[in-house]
Amino acid sequence: MPTPLSILEDASEFHARHIGPDAVDESLMCAAIGVANRSALIDAVVPPSIRRADAMKLPEPITEAGALAELKAIAGKNKVYKSFIGQGYYGTHTPGVILRNVLENPAWYTAYTPYQAEISQGRMEALVNFQTMVTDLTGMDIANGSMLDEATSAAEAVTLAKRSVKSKSNTLIVAGDVHPQTIEVIQTRCAPLGIDVKVGFAPGLMKDNDYFAVVCQYPSTTGLIHDLKEFTEQAHARQAAFIVCSDLLALTLLVSPGEFGADIVVGNTQRFGMPMG
Repeated sequence: MPTPLSILEDASEFHARHIGPDAVDESLMCAAIGVANRSALIDAVVPPSIRRADAMKLPEPITEAGALAELKAIAGKNKVYKSFIGQGYYGTHTPGVILRNVLENPAWYTAYTPYQAEISQGRMEALVNFQTMVTDLTGMDIANGSMLDEATSAAEAVTLAKRSVKSKSNTLIVAGDVHPQTIEVIQTRCAPLGIDVKVGFAPGLMKDNDYFAVVCQYPSTTGLIHDLKEFTEQAHARQAAFIVCSDLLALTLLVSPGEFGADIVVGNTQRFGMPMG
């Protein structure tokens, strides 16, 4: 007689079928440590003060397919609108040829080499391709192997500038049209370092203050494209660094930061096909 599907869907039997020791093994383990069963072990180890007195009120378990169907039904109730918020994150189209040959190609992350077991040859090749692309687009001489995101990269760029420039100032100027999340991370990073962060109209702040670095967005968070060459020269005249937070995809068309003299360039590679959600 065929086995009914309901037996396989019985969640109470899953542990015995798939996970951990069977009943014989469990009894031997309990005997070895001197307890009668698992419940006695829990009573001996877990203090009553942190244990629930009653069972959790949970719904009946369902299969993975059933759970996905329920979640899709819930998500289907959402009203999806177009987002015009921007601030560095924008929907993109990834061509199928790139999706198949790069993002879905296992050779990039499974091609291991005998001389470096902890990293794959594919990952090493992807990193050097990334660094080559970044140097080409930014116009800089070198590029690192990526960081977390644009905001944390900007904060690290500030600390790099502080340690390397000749200016003795402790003031950082951040243009008011830098992405707000970047401004907040910079402020958080600078607070324990005692760096005075001034946010606002960059040309005015650069004229009225002594500073060790300037941070500008290119293009700005509102989409404006500023000519930053003059401001870069002003910063260098004060022996300060000029940091550019860039949109790498926009740099395929714009003048690269390296061409107008930027010292450090950071950015976000979400624009190269990372999905929004």
